[in-house]
Amino acid sequence: MPLTDRLASWMNLAVLGRPLWEWTAALAVALLVFAVLLLFRGWLRSRLKRRAVANGTGLSEVLVGTLKRTNVLFLLAMGALAGSLVVDFGEQAVVLRRVLVTVALLQAGLWSVALLTGLLARWREARTQDASAATIGAAAAFLGKLAIWTVVALLVLDNLGVKVTTLVAGLGIGGVAIALAVQNILGDLLASVSIVLDKPFEVGDFIIVGELMGTVENVGLKTTRVRSLSGEQLIFANHDLLGSRIRNFKRMNERRAVFSIGVTYETPHAKLAAIPAMLRAVVESQPEVRFDRAHFARYGDFALIFEVVYNVLKPDMHVYMDTQQAINLEIFRRFEAEGIAFAYPTQTLYVNPLPTGPAAAARP
Repeated sequence: MPLTDRLASWMNLAVLGRPLWEWTAALAVALLVFAVLLLFRGWLRSRLKRRAVANGTGLSEVLVGTLKRTNVLFLLAMGALAGSLVVDFGEQAVVLRRVLVTVALLQAGLWSVALLTGLLARWREARTQDASAATIGAAAAFLGKLAIWTVVALLVLDNLGVKVTTLVAGLGIGGVAIALAVQNILGDLLASVSIVLDKPFEVGDFIIVGELMGTVENVGLKTTRVRSLSGEQLIFANHDLLGSRIRNFKRMNERRAVFSIGVTYETPHAKLAAIPAMLRAVVESQPEVRFDRAHFARYGDFALIFEVVYNVLKPDMHVYMDTQQAINLEIFRRFEAEGIAFAYPTQTLYVNPLPTGPAAAARP
């Protein structure tokens, strides 16, 4: 038998009910499409990289990152889909195409997640001064990924022949039950969104919640982490924070200082009358200070009490303490120079002597 006849006979050999030449043609088409897509992906990535380097375009960098998530399995599936058009699979073609479309939908989900992640990363980089940007980005990424994969899952199920409308209705009923079961988690999630939008505090703020205090380190989707002054980390549930009274010292514009001093009851009237003016002069001599008042406030158990009120124009705690220290030292120096004594807790004991002589004898 001539070679051409044997080759024709071999090409017409039936494999799985189809002639071998159809399988060969399908394989050739599949490999050709796969190779073209692979080369196109490499060309497009290199072009976007050059544009990103030349123009500094952030969007080009995001698109490059998105293309990196292109799975080789997806390219093979696209080649197989093209090759399946050559071979007549009959009823089996439906099953094959459903599988290939499922792969394409999953790849679309990967692209969408990569694009969302890249855009949010660029958005956070542009807002490095905004401490809440990280929390907003994390919440948006979580909700965005959840929405993307939910849509992809529904499309995959619909492609596989599942009645999505019935499933969605069932999920709606089940979702209510799940929401009731995880209402604390959902409450914390919504509370984190409220914290991000309303901004009662931000990362880096010093806050006091009840008897606990510290610097905010992270605002997460469920919890907020605070570093206390003693070093340990305090973890608050977000919904607990929103239900608490929060004192945010980072938002303070200035600090109000109130202190009292006591002098002895033996202090002469003239010196007592001069003390308020003396205290005012001491406070006003300090920088970044606004004097409010100084008064002889009250009579104490063992001292005459003077009260002083002023405002430090900078909220920094170190500035406040340095100012208070300077005021205390200057008051001590002036009182020492004027001979005014500070009072301290004392008690005076009066002893009544017993009578002597006939009066004492007459006592019972």
